[in-house]
Amino acid sequence: MSQSSQFISTRGEAPQAGFADVLLAGLAPDGGLYMPAAWPQFSASQIAAFAGQRYQDVAFAVLSRFVGDSFTAAELKEDIEAAYAGFTNPQIAPLSAMTGNRYLLELFHGPTFAFKDIALQILGRLFSRALTRRGGGATIVAATSGDTGSAAIAALGGLPNIEVFVLHPKGRVSEVQRRQMTTSGHANVHNIALEGSFDDAQSIVKGLFAEKQFASEVGLTAVNSINFVRIAAQSVYYFTATAALGKPATFIVPTGNFGDIFAGEAAERMGLATVRLVIATNANDIMARALNEGVYEAGAAYHTISPSMDIQVASNFERALFEASGRDAGWTRAAMERFARDKRLVLPPLILSELRSRYDARSSDDEDTLSTINAIAGTSGRVIDPHTAVAVNALRKFGFREEPMVVLSTAHPAKFADAVINATGAPPPMPEELRHVLDLPEQLEILPNNLALIRQFISSRLTG
Repeated sequence: MSQSSQFISTRGEAPQAGFADVLLAGLAPDGGLYMPAAWPQFSASQIAAFAGQRYQDVAFAVLSRFVGDSFTAAELKEDIEAAYAGFTNPQIAPLSAMTGNRYLLELFHGPTFAFKDIALQILGRLFSRALTRRGGGATIVAATSGDTGSAAIAALGGLPNIEVFVLHPKGRVSEVQRRQMTTSGHANVHNIALEGSFDDAQSIVKGLFAEKQFASEVGLTAVNSINFVRIAAQSVYYFTATAALGKPATFIVPTGNFGDIFAGEAAERMGLATVRLVIATNANDIMARALNEGVYEAGAAYHTISPSMDIQVASNFERALFEASGRDAGWTRAAMERFARDKRLVLPPLILSELRSRYDARSSDDEDTLSTINAIAGTSGRVIDPHTAVAVNALRKFGFREEPMVVLSTAHPAKFADAVINATGAPPPMPEELRHVLDLPEQLEILPNNLALIRQFISSRLTG
């Protein structure tokens, strides 16, 4: 079995695991995040040959390097084809030209109109297949800042032997985002509006995993971007975009939990040549401060008009730190324990230098975001969502660059109609699939930010 189909924990105290185990576990048992024991490699000529290929075929080429003997080639191919059959654009992740050498990479053509579909539609099918083979059931608990929840429900709602619990911060997601979660009607989906922030919800999920007996009894697992399969699936569009452009690009990525941009680093470590990865944050600028000032420090989460990025603790940054430290699991474990205790981590000079050689960072506030949505609508007639606008604003700060500049456009603007109306005075076009959720009855529980009560709620639904 190749090393890329074996996985290790960033904290070094979990046994190696195969692909199916990593898929079903989400988080490693030592609290770390799974990473390939070694990254698979693609040559420049192999990557160039991706140009013009179907997105599904590139996804198969990349993911097949990770699965080992967990799935056959035919099974993987079948699940990839099924995952993308319902996308509204046959290119799945098309590049759309802006002005000059600037592009949007449109990642919102899936069933919930957000980039999370690209990974979760595959993950859900593989998950169901692995669970059927292993037997037993699984309890999925997902913290969401808006889009992961609906994408997880779209992928897993109605599947046998799976119960899905989604925690979103009450009042901190858009109405369309909330209704996409709460109107599914699936008996195996349970929505919790948490009286707290996304970071509170994420902390509760990690707390549930830390309660080993409970986690084992209910078959607890995660589909957040802490699940490495999400990262692997999201790395694919970095390959397809670069191959289509025919040259290395700078990618500007709206960043919250650091998964989407770490997928770019994953592609680089597999052989993809890029110029730069640019972290674009809103007022929750922990990642911009970490890169620019060298201190990774969490504060209170601000509620912004780009709510999917209202995150202060970027879980996947642990993966970047692990790589930047030369895969020093001992240092990573100690650093993450220190950060969990102090909410502050001073980045050592060598690690900061390594991160800066790969990443750049820019932040925007709501005023910047609104003016960017308005400016793009005014100059091109194109309507973008506020998360994409945060990245476009970062792009504008760069001025002209020789290389292609690619903004990851992560959501359909109709999911954030209030922000678009505020910026432009007119509502964005509303796809019928989103319009109908506004009329459906909602099902959700409002619960306090209390780990014991959440655990009790989960147990009651599982036994009930």
